[in-house]
Amino acid sequence: MHEDSLLPPDDALRLALHNEVHARPPARVRLPAVIVYVAVLNTGITRADEHAHLRRLPGQQELAEAALNANFLRLRCGEFSLKWERHAEFTRYSVVQPLPADAEPSAQTLDNLALRIAADWLGGIPGRTFAAIKLVMLERPLTFAAGALAEAQAWFGAHATVASTMGGHSLVVTDFCLRATGFEHIVVLAEPGTPETRAGRICQRLLELETYRLMALRGLPAAKSLGTTLADVEATLADITARLEQRGASEAELLDDLISTAARIEHATAEHQYRFAATQAYQAIVEQRLEELHEGKVAGTQTLGEFMQRRLSPAIATVNATAQRLAGLSQRISRASALLRTRVDIATEAQNQQLLAQLGEGQRTQLRMQATVEGLSLAAITYYVVSLLLYGAKALKAEGWLPFSPELAAGVAIPIVLLVVWQTTRRIHRRIFNHH
Repeated sequence: MHEDSLLPPDDALRLALHNEVHARPPARVRLPAVIVYVAVLNTGITRADEHAHLRRLPGQQELAEAALNANFLRLRCGEFSLKWERHAEFTRYSVVQPLPADAEPSAQTLDNLALRIAADWLGGIPGRTFAAIKLVMLERPLTFAAGALAEAQAWFGAHATVASTMGGHSLVVTDFCLRATGFEHIVVLAEPGTPETRAGRICQRLLELETYRLMALRGLPAAKSLGTTLADVEATLADITARLEQRGASEAELLDDLISTAARIEHATAEHQYRFAATQAYQAIVEQRLEELHEGKVAGTQTLGEFMQRRLSPAIATVNATAQRLAGLSQRISRASALLRTRVDIATEAQNQQLLAQLGEGQRTQLRMQATVEGLSLAAITYYVVSLLLYGAKALKAEGWLPFSPELAAGVAIPIVLLVVWQTTRRIHRRIFNHH
């Protein structure tokens, strides 16, 4: 928080988010100039690696590593200046130097242009090059458009070119060809008196346009490589779905096949989903940069936007179609999994019903056996009780206390004992059942 501030304490992100609008400002380009631009993929390249390389520049031996924390750095190195920018996937280096006064407009001039920066430094940039451009900016009146176009086209030799006016204050010409030197060439003619800041903005938009175009296209090889895999998965999934309709198909085999198919799709999604999403994001930036150019047509040529979109749009459409196809297969596998799960649940329910039916039959059999055993138990208990009564009656007869035969007394006692035993058993059953 600033001293004497009347505001509450600052949020931790306030300063960084506020300054984001000033991040990566364009260079100030004094015309005539040539901009040598190299963009490299920085996968596996640390900020320390790039810092060590930047320190090799003239007068930058004392450059602090903390200066790279903002992902943007502008360095003055004697006869040229360098702008360094680090992004999530790539790092950009832009070298701005004056165009020699004796430079003749020809393709050989740009190919053999003497660079103020050391060639071994440029070739030693850490990373893998995916874009390299030499951009020439000149001051020329555009009142005679045909003459300006002819002068700009002279820098490309016999190559066919595309051209656009930008806001009526400049003319850009390129051929989108990769030279043997590894560079593309772009020529810009700006009205005399063009401010250095405007020249910097023109340069930045054109370089970003080509950078993001190439980054957007990085999803195309991945989309093409997935074509065979997705076709195979679609055929396999169709076969699994057909087998789901057959009652005799094994659920275990269907599950194994479905898991294998789902694993292939999830692997492809994990491997390529980021690339496909990045392609869409970069394509959006390309379209935005084209709008910012405020292109106007030049008689006899295509505009940059027309040329680029006619070739870029089919590639982006292929990437988007592959991404949708991948997502659609994932959804179809989820639906097939739900159907298989429903089928397994139904089969399990049927098995449970059979088990319950068998269990109920077993319980009924057990009850019948229990009733039989209880009947035998009643007879056995009655037999033993009557036997005890018979012995007692015989003892009473021997003493003369029983006026009739003991066997008669035992016979008369049988129904009485049986009734008492039966009632006692029922009373015990009632107590047990009421307790439960």
